[in-house]
Amino acid sequence: MLLERLGKELIYFDGGMGTLLQSRGLKPGELPEVWNLEHADEVIDIHRQYFEAGSDIVLSNTFGANAIKFHDSEHSLKEIVKAAIDNVKKAAKLGVHDGREVYAALDVGPTGKLLKPMGDLGFEEAYHAFKETVQYGEAAGADLIHIETMSDSYEVKAAVLAAKENTNLPVFATMIFDEKGKLLTGGDVPSVVAMLEGLRVDALGINCGMGPEQMMTILEELLRYTSVPIIVKPNAGLPKQRDGEVYYDVTPQQFAGQMEKIVDMGACVIGGCCGTTPDHIRAMTDRTRGMYVKAPEKKNMTIVSSYGQSVVLGKKPVIIGERINPTGKKKFKQALKDHDMDYILKEGITQQDKGAHILDVNVGLPDIDEVEMMKEVVTELQSVSSLPLQIDTVDIRAMEAAMRIYNGKPMINSVNGKQENMDAVFPLIQKYGGVVVGLTLDEDGIPATAEGRIKIAGKIIEEAKKYGIDKKDIIIDVLTMTISSEPEGAKVTLEALKGVRETYGVCTVLGVSNISFGLPFRPAVNSNFYTMAMQNGLSAGIINPSSEDMMRSYYSFCALMNYDENCEAYIRQYGSQAPVTVAAKPAELTLKEAIKKGLKEEAFHTTKELIKEQEPLDIINQYLIPALDEVGKGFEKGTIFLPQLLMSADAAKIAFAVIKDVLAQKGGDLQNKDKIILATVKGDIHDIGKNIVKVLLENYSFDVIDLGKDVPPETIVETAVREDIRLVGLSALMTTTVVSMEETIKLLREKKPECKVMVGGAVLNQEYADMIGADFYGKDAMQSVYYAQKIFER
Repeated sequence: MLLERLGKELIYFDGGMGTLLQSRGLKPGELPEVWNLEHADEVIDIHRQYFEAGSDIVLSNTFGANAIKFHDSEHSLKEIVKAAIDNVKKAAKLGVHDGREVYAALDVGPTGKLLKPMGDLGFEEAYHAFKETVQYGEAAGADLIHIETMSDSYEVKAAVLAAKENTNLPVFATMIFDEKGKLLTGGDVPSVVAMLEGLRVDALGINCGMGPEQMMTILEELLRYTSVPIIVKPNAGLPKQRDGEVYYDVTPQQFAGQMEKIVDMGACVIGGCCGTTPDHIRAMTDRTRGMYVKAPEKKNMTIVSSYGQSVVLGKKPVIIGERINPTGKKKFKQALKDHDMDYILKEGITQQDKGAHILDVNVGLPDIDEVEMMKEVVTELQSVSSLPLQIDTVDIRAMEAAMRIYNGKPMINSVNGKQENMDAVFPLIQKYGGVVVGLTLDEDGIPATAEGRIKIAGKIIEEAKKYGIDKKDIIIDVLTMTISSEPEGAKVTLEALKGVRETYGVCTVLGVSNISFGLPFRPAVNSNFYTMAMQNGLSAGIINPSSEDMMRSYYSFCALMNYDENCEAYIRQYGSQAPVTVAAKPAELTLKEAIKKGLKEEAFHTTKELIKEQEPLDIINQYLIPALDEVGKGFEKGTIFLPQLLMSADAAKIAFAVIKDVLAQKGGDLQNKDKIILATVKGDIHDIGKNIVKVLLENYSFDVIDLGKDVPPETIVETAVREDIRLVGLSALMTTTVVSMEETIKLLREKKPECKVMVGGAVLNQEYADMIGADFYGKDAMQSVYYAQKIFER
């Protein structure tokens, strides 16, 4: 059995498929998956060579086989998947001569689309596309599902859920990181690991995007955070060109030597991706067979994550912002009733700016649909903030709905010691992953003593084990009782807090401000209790980060306990000026701030007011463009992530629309726009990168002619000539389609030589872009904007 071998012995994947099919006649624009039926012998022969080279797991030729890509194919998806799995099994009979156990893996690649809110593909749409593929794969006899080359944590979540909910097969997942250890959509290694392990994948890792040497840095980080077996499948270095043919610059022997180091570091499932051949795999298996495999080490880190960052609890105290909660907040209640999403988002952004690490989200009101409101608020918040969220609800339906669509590994508030409650909540944690808050109350209420609360904490931890939930994913709340009605309440809470940490070694959380309910000058009591709680082992305080008293306590405690190296955060906060005692109101956002934060409604109303007093071009030059520039620079530096970049672009688009409307009413218009063509080249149906570039170019007032995906060279060139285009942008994700990019550039040079060409895509680099004759290689979307500005002398 595969799972019994996993992590105990070295397991080998196969290598690349696309370039091998090209060498056998796959034409530009032809779908590789169709070859499973029309050229089955060729596909079987490639699989056979990999088995003979020593591969234990061979991937079916189904990387792009899903309903989104194959909606108008003459062959049904079911036919293609069945043939693909059959081909692997036939190859195994031909290529395995030593009696070893081998496996046919259903290969599942990305849809080629961005999921909402960044793109136009819904989460459940993606889920159903993957569901169809994995069901066909299992029915055809696949031994496991391998989800690979994923650049979006949200898309991989949809794929993993589809596999877990609809099949009984082992599930592996590998992501494509850049050299900084980031996904296209901003995720880092710990955030991805936390989410995938929460979803209970059997193995995870990295593939594509770089060669083995470059992957070692990412592997080091994977080893630091991962408790399950790690997969590493590099490219054979970088793509280059010789005599019109694409080749990769790492030879089989070089590849084998580097893979030996990767195994020695701790990877236990290895293989190859783009550019690797049976020769690479044979050299790798010959070099590494018999090597000692380091068993995966269990990591005892309590991690919550979003799509863009992770928060590790347990050492330095963490701040959970409490303001997205209607309890005791008239304005927030009204915002929920009025569906005033911008007010809610501003509360989140303000808390982020004030120093919160996690945002609590509670939208429970008697007269609203909590399930739908929770889903909407979680989705919208994740589009403007990269902070992890705490889903705070007693409604189990709302809890599951939010956990399902949450992008990351959330904190869940809460479960308690009542059996009925644990029976309802723990299956959700088991299925979706999450760090769950355990309240120390049960059928008998809240114990009056510290011992009683510590005992319930133990009961919760033990019950969680039945669901495979480790104590690292439980954070105990020993409950804050108000001292105005319970004079010993603070002492009992602090004693229980310390006892839970010492007895079980788990993290802790408290709603701090409950301590002072009913008392005058509550901030003084709250802030002093907060310091006492942190001293007694509080891992996370649910507080108002806009309260200066609470934040003074926090920064002082961190400096005193040496959590704040060289007191840098304390000095940064208080060194240059006297402490500010009044928090900025969320309503006082300028247009520039609204765009930077991605607040669409705020951008609309602020522009409406500004245009009554200022000239349209002044608004564009003083507010819109500077805001977009700041966001763009933040994106390049890695401090702002793709969702925020795109939400800022949406907010700017709304502001531009207001300005255009006013100008139209006055009989005017904005200056003529410079035209740019964008296209994903023939044979490639992945248009994520192109669509991101389009959004940004349009916000910088370029007129983008979007020709779509799978566009023949002739169409691009004809349009460039007809529209007298000065700049064309070409995108490709697949190694098999870069040749179409080169054809397009050659034709442009012949028919419109003065036209500049910029290129981008996961399979490209500067050297390869130079080889195919491009004028510019855009490493990211903002680089394309800067190049366009340069070409049009802006």
